[in-house]
This record gives sequence, structure tokens and C-alpha cells, in this order.
Amino acid sequence: MTSVQGTAVDITTEDGVADAFVAHPDDSLPHPGVLLYMDAFGLRPHLESMARRLAEAGYTVLVPNVFYRHGRSPVFDLPEFIDPAARPQIWEQVAPVMMSHTPDLAKRDAGAYLRWLADSPLVAAGKVAVTGYCMGARLALYTAGTYPDRVAAMAGFHGGHLATDAPDSPHTVIPDVTAEVYFGHADEDPSMSPEQQQRLEEALTAAGVRHRCEVYPGAHHGYTQADTAAYDKEGAERHWAALLDLLGRTF
Repeated sequence: MTSVQGTAVDITTEDGVADAFVAHPDDSLPHPGVLLYMDAFGLRPHLESMARRLAEAGYTVLVPNVFYRHGRSPVFDLPEFIDPAARPQIWEQVAPVMMSHTPDLAKRDAGAYLRWLADSPLVAAGKVAVTGYCMGARLALYTAGTYPDRVAAMAGFHGGHLATDAPDSPHTVIPDVTAEVYFGHADEDPSMSPEQQQRLEEALTAAGVRHRCEVYPGAHHGYTQADTAAYDKEGAERHWAALLDLLGRTF
């Protein structure tokens, strides 16, 4: 197993400073870069462990606190095990902050995160990969469509509201995507209906994007997140296999 190092970093954006976590192989060499977008619960130890697992596979992984406008992480007062059904007040904290992170802000911030990766001696020259979870899947798609010259591969897992009727729906950037794309939808996810899944698939096909969209049977929104009630071990391990396969083909 590759030894990895994880450190906290600050990233200057157009609107301030975003705190972030970076994990990389502990060998002083540059490695392919991966931008990992958090779910709505924010940058926390579980996401750091996910970044470390990717780093063990040979990547330099950046996990920004995309809610930095509301403070440094942890932005929310969360229990070690997150179960919104048992503690509904969790959503009272999270929902307003999540809603305030507009597509325009997401696209602007993505430029700063990609610049950090491009400038870091820990990251190999060339394009990077982007992966995201829950709301992070939307951010990953916005990033791939807004900065196609920087993104070679994009993955999204249990993403919600990816292909809505809204004029700024994430799927509207697909015509500009040049990366290879993978989506792992949660079977039990009302935020990503079969109608949205079909709309997303049709948009990817129409744009000629190399892609694969799969539905994980029995999985709920959040199935990769081991510190939440939605976690599904089988779905999570399937996600790792799909993500590492995508990255392996890309770099």
C-alpha cells in the first residue's frame, strides 16, 4: 500500500479564501490531479479518508470546502454519525447554505481550484479528473462543462437534480464537455428521477460525450458516505471500482 500524506491548504478565490484538504503519495513526485467535490454535509474526516484512499492509488487529491463563504470547515455542527431522520435539525443548518451556492458561484470557484492544481508541484502537468458526491456531482458536471480544456475525466455519484427543467440545470453544460463521464445513480433517490436520468443520458448522447450511466440497485442518495445513515457498502465498493477504472483509463 502506498504511503500517503494529507495536509490542509488554503486556496485564494475571487471571493475570499477556501480552506481545503489535499492528499498525495508520500514520494515527493507529481501525480495526476483529482478534484473531489464534497456532499452537502461538508469537508470532514470521512471525505479526507476518501481522498487518502484515492491518493493510495497514485493521485493527488484536492477536497475544497465549497461553503467557505460561510466559514472554515467544519461549517456545520455535525455528529460523528449523520442521520437526518433522527436529527431533522441537521437540514435546518445545511439546506440554506447549500441553496446559496449558486451555479455561477460554483463555476467561478472551480476556476480557482483548477488553478491550484495546475500550479501545485504535487500535481502532474496536463488535465485533471473531477469527481463529486450528492451536490458535488452537480459541481463536477458544471466544472467539466465550464473548463473543458482542464478536465479529462468526470464522475458523479448519487447526484441529485442533475437534469431539471431549470435554465441553469447542470446538464445544460454537457454540449461543452470533452471529458469522459461516468454517473452512478442511486436507485432509491427521489432527487434523481427516472425522467431526469433519461434526460441526462439523452443530453450526453446527443453531445457525443463518451459516457456511462449506471443505476445502483437498492442504493439510497448518499450511499458512498460511510458516516451517514445512507451508506451502502456494496454500492460504495462498486463506486470505487468504477472511479478507479475511469481514472486508470484517463491517466
